[in-house]
Amino acid sequence: MAASTNSALSTDQLPVVVIGAGPIGLAAAAHLVERGIEPLVLETGPAAGSAVREWSHVRLFSTWGEVVDPAAEKLLAPTGWVRPDASAYPTGGDWAERYLQPLADTLGDKVRYGATVTGVARSGRDRIVDTGRDGQPYTVHVRFTDGAEQRLTARAVIDASGTWSTPSPVGANGLPALGEKTAAEHISYRVPDLNDPSVRARYAGRRTAVVGSGASAFTALALLADLAGEEEGTHAVWILRRGISASTYGGGEADELPARGALGLRAKAAVEAGHASAATGFRTQAVERADDRLVLVAEDGRRLDPVDEVIVLTGFRPDLSFLSEVRLGLDERLQAPTALAPLIDPNVHSCGTVYPHGVRELSHPDQGVYLVGMKSYGRAPTFLAMTGFEQVRSIAASIAGDQEAAERVELTLPETGVCGGAGLFDEPENAEQSGGGCCAPAPTTLQIGIGAPATASGGC
Repeated sequence: MAASTNSALSTDQLPVVVIGAGPIGLAAAAHLVERGIEPLVLETGPAAGSAVREWSHVRLFSTWGEVVDPAAEKLLAPTGWVRPDASAYPTGGDWAERYLQPLADTLGDKVRYGATVTGVARSGRDRIVDTGRDGQPYTVHVRFTDGAEQRLTARAVIDASGTWSTPSPVGANGLPALGEKTAAEHISYRVPDLNDPSVRARYAGRRTAVVGSGASAFTALALLADLAGEEEGTHAVWILRRGISASTYGGGEADELPARGALGLRAKAAVEAGHASAATGFRTQAVERADDRLVLVAEDGRRLDPVDEVIVLTGFRPDLSFLSEVRLGLDERLQAPTALAPLIDPNVHSCGTVYPHGVRELSHPDQGVYLVGMKSYGRAPTFLAMTGFEQVRSIAASIAGDQEAAERVELTLPETGVCGGAGLFDEPENAEQSGGGCCAPAPTTLQIGIGAPATASGGC
């Protein structure tokens, strides 16, 4: 495939490249189209929402009314598309099939699949060069599934690639533990879908370590506890880097996220019923082989009894490798844009307390490159879809030169209910009791809901 230089075009005539055909990337494209700007969406997977499809069994703690972008809905309307019941809670599979794919189909050839972005830079300038930098468009290096490569020229780049592809390791220092990579066939970084017979067989009647202390870990514990009630010999070992305190299981009935609180109580019940045991203050340093089983070794030398499988749910992080030649301003802790980081610090904020924000907080030293959606949150865990839609609305306005609209806040979050959920069980009465919510794939640090009849997990 020939390189695309677009040398005859002025910067304003070039397309805006959007990385990722997920919920926020496609919303960005819809807002750009609404502004008369040509988007080009590059999706590494074979379909819209490829990452979302990998957690299709997860039920969001957000209603349909909160996970459909307004500009996208306007774009879809002439096709006859009708938004599902605004008060219902979709699964990841529902979201992908009933909204994301129709939206991508409407955008047509503005979306390219099997296209992996391998690099972004100022045209003719690496990150060192100052001279003439600001006047240069962006060059985006793309590799396609057939091995072909292309160089695209863009007026701006919106990176909505998320964090799904980069789960954090089991190693307590943020690096893979010794032996973690060689034991990969027995380690998962996702909440298991126990409705899948092959996945169920992997954990049934076996001893599984669950590493993590958030809602995803609670979910895995609850699922394995249910499995233990059906399959003799099933047991979970819960690995916590800290001790167990009053806050370990969340706020229970007083939790600001009711579904998260209920899920914490499920995890607590799993421990108290003997379906799970806890290893506290355990900071994993190594994963050792013991015949066909694994032994986790802590930094202090403690060794756990052998386990058959390990589920690592310690969070996710952004892949910044292909952005190495652009100048980003990132917080040293969260790896989020510097101005955004204080607004999303998980030590202070949950998804419902993050102030709506836009281009001002998402700008970098290299103007015209933006991280949006979950990617913009770096390592912070709780992201709200509506917040992402507001991000890309503001950025599209700024690219179009409408700074007044770009700096205007058009999202008003409700005072209550925004971090609610579909409830602990997938039942109508529980869904009716909660009010709205956060969207998130279980896979990322985002807190999620499992669509299985017997369990769901909480939050943003």
